[in-house]
Amino acid sequence: MEKTYPVTRSDAEWRAMLTPEQYQVMRHHGTEAPGSCALLHEKRQGAFACAGCGTPLFRSGRKFESGTGWPSFDDPLPDSVETSVDSSYGMMRTEVHCAACGSHLGHVFPDGPPPSHLRYCINGVAMDFKPE
Repeated sequence: MEKTYPVTRSDAEWRAMLTPEQYQVMRHHGTEAPGSCALLHEKRQGAFACAGCGTPLFRSGRKFESGTGWPSFDDPLPDSVETSVDSSYGMMRTEVHCAACGSHLGHVFPDGPPPSHLRYCINGVAMDFKPE
C-alpha cells in the first residue's frame, strides 16, 4: 500500500502545475543535469521550498558547495523530508522526498561536512527559493 501524503494531486494536476523537467524529476524520480540549475549558485539568505507544494525544506545557511553540480545541504528543516531506499541503477542509495507531498527531491549521502556529516544532494528544479 502506498503512503498517503498531506498534499495529494492527481497525475493530471501534477502535469499541469510542473514543468516537464520538474514532472520527470519530482514524480518519476529523475535527475536534472549537473550544473544546470540556477539554485546551485543561490547565495542569498532565505529558504528552499518544495516546488510541488511549497513546504520549506532547507535554510540557506545549511547550503554548501559540494562540487557535485547540485545544490547540497547538510541538514533539512525538521519534519520536512523523508527518506527511503533507492535500489535503482544497480546501486543502494537513500532517496530524499518531500514529507508533505512525496515528491522526489534527490538523495542523501554520508560524505557531508560536520556536524551532521550528511550531504543532501537535491535537484534544483525540485525547489523554489524564497529570499528573506
